[in-house]
Amino acid sequence: MRHLLKWLAVLTTIVMLFVLIGGALVTKTGSSMGCGRSWPLCHGQILPDPLTIETIIELSHRLVSGVAGVLVLALVIWAWKAIGHKRETKLLCFLAIFFIILQALIGAAAVVWGQSKAVLALHFGISLISFAAVLLLTLLIFEVDNKFDADSLVIGKTMRFHIYGIIIYSYIVIYTGAYVRHKGASLACPSIPFCSDNRLAPQTIHEWVQMGHRLAAGLLFIWIAIAMIHAMKHYRGQKVIYWGWIIAFLLIILQAVTGISIILSSLNLYFALTHALIISCLFGLLCYFVLLAGRAKKG
Repeated sequence: MRHLLKWLAVLTTIVMLFVLIGGALVTKTGSSMGCGRSWPLCHGQILPDPLTIETIIELSHRLVSGVAGVLVLALVIWAWKAIGHKRETKLLCFLAIFFIILQALIGAAAVVWGQSKAVLALHFGISLISFAAVLLLTLLIFEVDNKFDADSLVIGKTMRFHIYGIIIYSYIVIYTGAYVRHKGASLACPSIPFCSDNRLAPQTIHEWVQMGHRLAAGLLFIWIAIAMIHAMKHYRGQKVIYWGWIIAFLLIILQAVTGISIILSSLNLYFALTHALIISCLFGLLCYFVLLAGRAKKG
């Protein structure tokens, strides 16, 4: 039975990742109104006619999100029974189910009544928390932490500061990135690294939104680099921390590269979706650090 639970956990994690990418695809292609103001039906029908590309994208996202909801519910119930004795399990189960329901409600409200750009930007972040909870549940089910001997980890105050600080700050950066997309400010500043070749400072609200995200992302890049250097100096004997931060730094490099590529390519869809995928993986890794810090001994 545990073997089947592992398969369910992996499948749910993958589907949740598709939900994240699908949400980014809906936003990037302007397909949020592909089904009009109708929910859960599409233009008042199960299968509307005609099927435009926007309708297909929005309808597909709704379908994948619905499947994800069923899978998360099944995983939460099964994990609660199978590994409920692990102290993190029940909290992760609650977070996974609560935030996927909240995601669905915000998505439905945005379709039926409309929402402000600030609220819509929360949608991706809420989905991200649910994905991270499912990912951590999957790791607990596979007992990956035992493989790395996580219970014998010793994490000092400085590393704990980096772990907790970066996870909170990264969520803020992710929100600013989502706000850039929903505000339509992705190409407000077409130059790198400054807003324009002719001037350094932004002037319009869209330019401030874009440059604000760049500044926040740049600080996150620097902070992760500092955490990686600290891990390389002081955690050589604790491979999960040592290599974990190296991987985190490689991911933030890829995130920066795809972010720059989005602008230079004038919103190439593949770069945009890769950008969303990488930040999802990075956030999941940072959440795993939080899990380890909660289990590790204080140094």
